[in-house]
Amino acid sequence: MKITNKTQNIFKGVLFFMIAILFISIVDTICKLYTKDFHAVQIVWGYFIGINLTLWLFFFFKGEKLSKLKVTNRPIIQIIRPGFLVCSISSLFVGLTYLPLAEATAIGFVAPLFITVLSVPILKEKVGIHRWCAVIVGLFGVMIIVRPGGNFWHLVSIMPLIGALFFALFQILTRLLSTTENPLTTLFYTGIGGLFWSSLIVSFVWVDPTPIHLLVFLATGILGALAHLCMINAFNYAEASLLAPYNYTKLLWVAIFGYFIFNDIPSIDMWVGSGVIILAGLYVLYREKKHIST
Repeated sequence: MKITNKTQNIFKGVLFFMIAILFISIVDTICKLYTKDFHAVQIVWGYFIGINLTLWLFFFFKGEKLSKLKVTNRPIIQIIRPGFLVCSISSLFVGLTYLPLAEATAIGFVAPLFITVLSVPILKEKVGIHRWCAVIVGLFGVMIIVRPGGNFWHLVSIMPLIGALFFALFQILTRLLSTTENPLTTLFYTGIGGLFWSSLIVSFVWVDPTPIHLLVFLATGILGALAHLCMINAFNYAEASLLAPYNYTKLLWVAIFGYFIFNDIPSIDMWVGSGVIILAGLYVLYREKKHIST
C-alpha cells in the first residue's frame, strides 16, 4: 500500500489533535487536584497566566509583532469570545470539585449538540429533524449519567452541562472569526481576553498561593497553550470534521487518570450515558458532512 502525502498529512493531523486532547486531559486532572485549595475561578486565572507567558514566548521566537497580532476585523467578538471560554472552564472546574473526572468530562461532550442548537439563531443555519433528534438523544445520555434522584443529582452536577453550553458559544464565535481572522490573532486574543475576564472576578475568591501553586498555574498554562498550538497544527493537516470524533479519546484518558490518581471507578451508567452522547454527536457530524456533500 502506497502512503501518499495526503495520508501522511492526515496522520500528522490526527497525531497533533490527540496530543492536544492528552494535554487538556492532564490539565483537567491537575486542576481537580487543586480544587480543594482554590476556587475554580482562581485556578482559571492562574491557567491563563501560564497560557499568556507561553504564548508570548512562542510569538517572540516566531518573530510575530504585536502590531500585527492585534489587527482584527471583529474586535467585539474577539473580546467577548474569551469570556465564554472563561465561563466554560470555570463551570467545568466547579463540577470537578465534586464530581468524578470521567463523569464531568462525559457530560461536557454535549457541547457539539449545543452548537447544533445555537447555530440556528446565531449562524442562521437550518437544522433538520434528524439533528434535533440527536440533540434530544444526547441530553437523554446526560440524564443517564447524572441519574435524577441519584448521588450525582445536585446543583453542582449541572455545572459541566453549563460549561458545555458556554463552550458551544465559544465555538460558534470561533466559526464566525475563522472566515476573516488570522488564527494567531485569534489565539492572541484568546490568551489576553481570558486573562482579562478572569482577572475581573478573581479578587472575590482570592487565596494567597504558595510558590508551588504558582508553578502549578504555570504548568497548566503551558500545557493549555501547547494544546491550542497542537490543534492549530492539526487543522493545518486535516479537516475539522475528520478530527472531531477524536475528541472522545479524552474520555479514555480521564478514566485512566481518575482511576490511578483519585481511585475513581467509572460506573456502568457513565459508560452507557457516554455511549449515547457520543453516538448522538457522531450522528450530528455525519448529517453535517452529508449536508455539505449534497
